[in-house]
Amino acid sequence: MKVITTIKDMQAEILNQKSLGKSVGFVPTMGFLHEGHLTLIKQAREENEVVVVSIFVNPLQFGPKEDFSTYPRDFERDRALAEGELVDYIFYPSVEEMYPHSLSVRVVVQERTDMLCGKTRPGHFDGVATVLTKLFNTVMPTRAYFGIKDAQQVAVVEGLIADFNFPIELIPVDIVREEDGLAKSSRNVNLLPDERKQATVLNKSLLAAKKAISEGERNPVKLINEISEMITSESKGQIDYVEIYSYPQLKPLEKLEGTIIIALAVKFSKVRLIDNSIIHLLD
Repeated sequence: MKVITTIKDMQAEILNQKSLGKSVGFVPTMGFLHEGHLTLIKQAREENEVVVVSIFVNPLQFGPKEDFSTYPRDFERDRALAEGELVDYIFYPSVEEMYPHSLSVRVVVQERTDMLCGKTRPGHFDGVATVLTKLFNTVMPTRAYFGIKDAQQVAVVEGLIADFNFPIELIPVDIVREEDGLAKSSRNVNLLPDERKQATVLNKSLLAAKKAISEGERNPVKLINEISEMITSESKGQIDYVEIYSYPQLKPLEKLEGTIIIALAVKFSKVRLIDNSIIHLLD
């Protein structure tokens, strides 16, 4: 495994690999790797001849109340985990390498951002799209892997790839869950014991909504109310949002049709959890 710190060297390595006809799988991260990242890496390893993981804490996607300087970092641990998954390259640039001067052009995301988690993080997805544009042009992947747990980010990336004609296949990877259904997250350790038990209601409510849809329910307002009532009655968590949209367009729906997403966020005493379900309706 090679660790590469400059854009020029990363591009040279990839161009050499592509000249040999090899496919490139790319997993962009901000480091401090966890099981969700490793799931993405495993799939990339299975589907590509070359695997690249980037580790870059991107200052452009941090808001004024979000402390870029205290974001967790542990490169040596990340290096060991990546090596254990047979990653070929870690792209590990500095901020100065990625942004050597003030940008004259930034990507501004026009749609898919003023709902869900994007409501409270203005400008966040502009930063995501800008750094991904730079990373895609550096790594030049055949396939890029993103976790569907952050479904809004996946929707934004889908739009970025389509609108800017990147020759990249977007691979959304399913949510990894605990045995009791709770979506795996590094934040779960911050749940108190009783909250950990209550938190299973998030997935339980999504499954109940999915069952109702399979039985013919098409009213999004009714489903949102039923999900909210279940979460409120079975936990002490405070609902941040329960929302239903078309996917990946993230447009409001009066009646469920096509591909939809049911997404929710719930705040417990020390942690805010998110979960979602993407459903493909046949009629």
